[in-house]
Amino acid sequence: MSYRILIVDDSPGMRAVLQRVIDLSGIPVAACLTACHGLAALAILRNEPVDLILTDINMPEMNGEDLVAELKKDPALSEIPVLVISTDATSNRMQRMLELGAAGYVIKPFQPETLRSEVERVLGGVHVNG
Repeated sequence: MSYRILIVDDSPGMRAVLQRVIDLSGIPVAACLTACHGLAALAILRNEPVDLILTDINMPEMNGEDLVAELKKDPALSEIPVLVISTDATSNRMQRMLELGAAGYVIKPFQPETLRSEVERVLGGVHVNG
């Protein structure tokens, strides 16, 4: 099975880094979509099915916290796992995002292996190229 992943971050550089880590991870990816904030992500999700969302928290237009809350309100989107990737390492923020329904939380800066292991955990196992 190949996965469709949506990366939501206001930094084009971070979107590129996340996409590169995913590309190198060995996880089979059919498509890697990107959005610059939560509203853009919701627009994509109305037209494109995805298996996983990686989102930052601090973004213009709609932040990651509001995005996760909106996803959980929509029965068509509520089952999509969300990994939060943020510089905010406070336990209150991490707990809040997990309570809202995020499947995991990765603190920036991160090692590529950390992101890969979280993506594998959420998608249900280790994947290898081949």
